[in-house]
Amino acid sequence: MAKKNILFECQHCGLTTPKWMGKCTNCGSWDSFIELNQQQQEVVKQTKTSGSRASKAVSISEIVENEVYRYSSLDKELDGVLGGGVVPGSLTLIGGSPGVGKSTLLLKVASNIASTSKNVLYVTGEESAGQIKLRANRLNANDKSLYLLSEIRLEQVLIELEHREYDFLIIDSIQTIYSENIASAPGSVTQVRQITFELMRIAKEKDIAIFIIGHITKEGSIAGPRVLEHMVDTVLYFEGDSSQELRILRGFKNRFGPTSEIGVFEMRAEGLVSATDISSRFFNRNSEQAGSALTVIMEGSRPIILEVQALVSESHTSNSKRQATGFDTNRLNMLLALLERKLEIPLSGYDVFINITGGIKITETAADLAVLAAIISSFRDRAISKETVFIGEVSLVGDVREVYALDVRLKEAKMQNISKVLLAKKPLEKTTMKVFIVDEVTKLLEWY
Repeated sequence: MAKKNILFECQHCGLTTPKWMGKCTNCGSWDSFIELNQQQQEVVKQTKTSGSRASKAVSISEIVENEVYRYSSLDKELDGVLGGGVVPGSLTLIGGSPGVGKSTLLLKVASNIASTSKNVLYVTGEESAGQIKLRANRLNANDKSLYLLSEIRLEQVLIELEHREYDFLIIDSIQTIYSENIASAPGSVTQVRQITFELMRIAKEKDIAIFIIGHITKEGSIAGPRVLEHMVDTVLYFEGDSSQELRILRGFKNRFGPTSEIGVFEMRAEGLVSATDISSRFFNRNSEQAGSALTVIMEGSRPIILEVQALVSESHTSNSKRQATGFDTNRLNMLLALLERKLEIPLSGYDVFINITGGIKITETAADLAVLAAIISSFRDRAISKETVFIGEVSLVGDVREVYALDVRLKEAKMQNISKVLLAKKPLEKTTMKVFIVDEVTKLLEWY
């Protein structure tokens, strides 16, 4: 009698092991391993060896590169995040919290593409076709080339794809679709792996652009297996609260373009549309208050002026609070320690809170100088003019260093009628703005 192969799989990250473990060594999840039956093991073997065909090495000089063809989604912001438009044969994952506008955006995009005489299939596993129709009426997204399919079985979706030629496919959502050939619950690692593998094969064979919607966890990652992110071509995440007007679509993976671009959308009565005049949406110039400073950050190739808000108040507990929204808390602690050491500002007995307006998370160091300025402004209760921006990276030794794309940042500030700028070095290009050189944090107090 042949020995039975035993295989366990983590339901969070997809790690397989011949032994059961209480804690996954890959993702750290507890009690996430389940035993796979023979059929499920065959699925794992099939997907892992799908791209391992025997081939010979070829000199890179002999390889002819494939030109990437794109077509517009008729949505400026989405095209920018994708790198210029939709790529036929690509598989894109869009994640976001419930109510952020994933389905609304893709339904509008589906209508836009259908209006260019391309057949579009919208597969929904969470809503009925009638519910999608009601949303389409509200969004003015009705087009004869847009087809709706309320189905959760993958086999029925494949039959529909054979019945009619489609150029664009939307799956809403990947966690609700299941295959009848796999004895596993919808949303499990085995189901998602096989379904994503089939969708990738269809996208490449039929040259169909496929967008799939994925739910996210409280931590902001795709719910269920992380193997999904590794298999797709593009991963996009929606950022922003569903109660806010502005939503940000950020690219985290893109095999056909840059991953640093963002798209800014605005929720209106007609749906989620590309935001207009976003340059002045992230800061308020109406009133000057203590604890507010402006800076210019780069999101991909786009400069954005942000308002950094700080609140410094006396602490009534033994442990002072340090909290930051949209800014790295560890970097905030470093800047506070620098203020106490270099500027001799006693903040040990004060609570410090930092907030970045607009829901944007700052991932670069160009806002360091603005954070320091806002903290000092709040501590001294002295307002900073809204005609001033702070651009510079602060080091541990107290130096202020210049940042990249400085000329682009200054041009954006000039367009928003900013008249003063504090920098580490004098810019290469001439500007009509008043430039104050702050190469050390101690000179920041002199400016005040």
